Amino acid sequence: MQQPNQETFEHYSVLCEELILGLELKDQGHYLDVTAGGGGHSEKMLRSAPNIKVTAIDQDLNAIAAVKKRLAAYYPERLQLWQGNFAEYEPEENSFEGIIADLGVSSPQFDTPERGFSFRHSAPLDMRMNQDQRRTAAEIVNRTKEKNLADLIFEYGEERFSRRIARNIVQKRPFSSTTELASAIASSVPGKYRHGKIHPATRTFQALRIAVNRELESLETLIAKAPLWLKPGGIIGIISFHSLEDRIVKHGFRNSELLKVLTKKPIIPQREEIRVNPRSRSAKLRFAQKIDPSQPERDKWGNIKS
Repeated sequence: MQQPNQETFEHYSVLCEELILGLELKDQGHYLDVTAGGGGHSEKMLRSAPNIKVTAIDQDLNAIAAVKKRLAAYYPERLQLWQGNFAEYEPEENSFEGIIADLGVSSPQFDTPERGFSFRHSAPLDMRMNQDQRRTAAEIVNRTKEKNLADLIFEYGEERFSRRIARNIVQKRPFSSTTELASAIASSVPGKYRHGKIHPATRTFQALRIAVNRELESLETLIAKAPLWLKPGGIIGIISFHSLEDRIVKHGFRNSELLKVLTKKPIIPQREEIRVNPRSRSAKLRFAQKIDPSQPERDKWGNIKS
């Protein structure tokens, strides 16, 4: 098992003020952070309300080690940690006053070359958020059938040249490094596309990352389970970073019989936050609240419905 390296795990938590404000923290409450990352959101909660407790989850060993060190003053009295995929977490029902999730890939994961999330540096095709799992991006790239690979790139990367890219990958594989794969992807698309606003490999790398970590399946599981974990009146807030995630959150909240949508339109970062952290520009935050049967339903003006 890879040893955690908490010294290199520093992550900027996006929409932090908006997320904590929307949770409406309650005295003595217990809150769940299913994507601890660098610990920014958990720390904000713990500092904002001195009597609350937080359970923080992350599947990245480095993140867990970093949070434990950063928030040592709160551990273990007010902070509990659990390492694993949030889709596999099984608390008792009605456990939490609030639940938060930041679905973005942490900056250290992108910026540490050996993790293989980015093609800016030559690195093994890894992309695992949980270093203990077996499946890597290299396995998907080098073993998946052409049609299935094209479908994966199209569905998870929303890449319109997915067929060309998959065909070229299959012809040139095996691949072992991020830069080799990025170069093959770039050579698969028209010249005009190669010189666009984003690198031509960006969408394919997103697709592979999502597939390796089963991100969308895990998100769907979270939205199905999380309302059961909330106490009546409890609030869930989820930050997504691309349309596939946001669509699942939006429809998951709307279609849940246990939740009431609190944000008709997503909350997005202010200009100053984007200036300080450009990676936050695509973030979208949505809130929903668990319906409390003991409270009367009210209309948009606050009047009790008959």
